[in-house]
Amino acid sequence: MLDAAAPGMLLAQGIGRWGNWWNQELFGRPTKLPWALEISATHRPPGYLAYATFHPTFLYESLWDIACVGVLLWVDSRYELRRPALFALYISLYTAFRCYEETLRIDLGSHYYLGFRLNFFVSLCLFVASTVFFVWWQFVRPRQEATQAPGRS
Repeated sequence: MLDAAAPGMLLAQGIGRWGNWWNQELFGRPTKLPWALEISATHRPPGYLAYATFHPTFLYESLWDIACVGVLLWVDSRYELRRPALFALYISLYTAFRCYEETLRIDLGSHYYLGFRLNFFVSLCLFVASTVFFVWWQFVRPRQEATQAPGRS
């Protein structure tokens, strides 16, 4: 069930991020890039009132999520996966980008440790755990089962 839900959940996350555009929330640091997001003064955090345009992190995440849906569907159709490997790959791909995205965000209400938002560390831990699980489940574990003598468990 988790593998069947993974691409749809990622697509829903990608679409859902557009709500942040309407709400003018969860944007990144100030930038002058051509695709920068203009934030009204009432939605800018303290200390950033002098800046008008910011990184549209919701857009970055949306594009990443939709691209990863394609990756998940391609991997699932191309390779024989041991379930729930596709779900683990979904978590790995999502949190890999989320680690980067958290370095761009300026949400002052978040907790910071060692100069990074707490969300960065949560994403990093989930990335490592899901990647290790995917590799172990998909590649290491099957070989262990194949090398066991018949009748042994």
